[in-house]
Amino acid sequence: MATRSTIMDTNSFRPEMAAALDPETRRLTEERDVLGPAYRLFYRTPVHLVKGEGAHVWDADGTEYLDVYNNVASVGHAHPRVVEAIARQASLLNTHTRYLHENILKYADDILSTMPDELNRIMFQCTGSEANDLAVRVAQAYTGGEGVIVTAEAYHGNSALTSKLSPALGTAQDLGLTMRMIPTPDTYRLVIDGKPASACTAEEFGGWMAAEVRKAVADMNRHGIKFAALLADSIFSSDGVYPDPVGYLQPVIDTVHELGGVWIADEVQPGFTRTGDAFWGFERQEIVPDLVTSGKPMANGLPTSLMAARQEVLEPFAGSIPYFNTFGGNPVCMAAAQATLDVMCSEDTMGNAKRVGAIFKQAVTDLMPAHPCIGDVRGAGLYIGCEIVKPGTKDPDQAAALDILETLRAHHVLTSVCGRFGNILKLRPPLVFSEQDVDWFMSAFTDTLQELGL
Repeated sequence: MATRSTIMDTNSFRPEMAAALDPETRRLTEERDVLGPAYRLFYRTPVHLVKGEGAHVWDADGTEYLDVYNNVASVGHAHPRVVEAIARQASLLNTHTRYLHENILKYADDILSTMPDELNRIMFQCTGSEANDLAVRVAQAYTGGEGVIVTAEAYHGNSALTSKLSPALGTAQDLGLTMRMIPTPDTYRLVIDGKPASACTAEEFGGWMAAEVRKAVADMNRHGIKFAALLADSIFSSDGVYPDPVGYLQPVIDTVHELGGVWIADEVQPGFTRTGDAFWGFERQEIVPDLVTSGKPMANGLPTSLMAARQEVLEPFAGSIPYFNTFGGNPVCMAAAQATLDVMCSEDTMGNAKRVGAIFKQAVTDLMPAHPCIGDVRGAGLYIGCEIVKPGTKDPDQAAALDILETLRAHHVLTSVCGRFGNILKLRPPLVFSEQDVDWFMSAFTDTLQELGL
């Protein structure tokens, strides 16, 4: 393989690892040849999962694992209220949105009620890629521009348009000629005007990022490209999980608007109560975007996504171009999304993310003195990044991070990595993660570090 994708290849099985597998696992990996070579499996020894409940999953041998990675099953694997809603609606009708149906209208009203009043229109798709694809088209129609700014290790989808806005897919993926990248807002390593970024105020850090946006737009202008949008995930998850300081994105969005662009908030990762401080990641950052997209967490595993918009931003596109998505907004997916939203409210997943996330983050932080391979621990709610470095430096240590993942897997704990160097443990469990689950993870993590001599 000539190039490697940080989001796909870092923690992945490769065919040359097959010799070490048991016969059944090897058979299954070989039979996946029918799927072609583009897919990836996690781990040197792939996990064959057959069942899930809450934040726990079981493999084909009945071994129980702790899921510390899955934001798709946002309210927990196989949540009974979601399962019942899917089954009930599937037994009645499933069709597209060119017929009237109440499910889509009720969910539209309910999910928009969680957003600022300025965001008052919504459209539904099946995947986050589709939602981001549509949002970019809407932004371009509204501004009359083509140029889109993303961060250096962003991932925004796998459609023809969004893959060109996703540097995390690797250098084999051509990036858009009208796209520009700005640096990752790395509060661990950046130095701004002689001051460590971690010591900067929100205004100072936001000023740095706004200046980077100005540079990117100036370069667009030099090449005859009109600026359309900044597309960003407010926790910068693929870049390495950078949620703070709170408030620093306000100068950035002000600059985007001043330069004639719009802000597209990609909420697939930080939305739906994940940060514990607000329902949406952009809300935690105290900004009101022009367009919002989300996907994976909203229907607890069914393929459902959304694009919400300010009416005036949507109008130039929607008022002239008909839009139809056969499965987007279908009654079964809307029933699943409604049930998921109802569970988030009735079971207070935001409160759980805040409370358990704080316990989780502090527990990982407390390991730092005894384990200098942990260079930084950052996060919000149930989204934590644990940076693995060479002790005494800030140099990323991908090899150690991958060894940690594999040893955690041996302790029946599943997670993965993110960031440009693939050295940041990405701890992003279902929102029902409990204090007992934290205890399980910490026991496995402590044992892992000791076993590896880290």
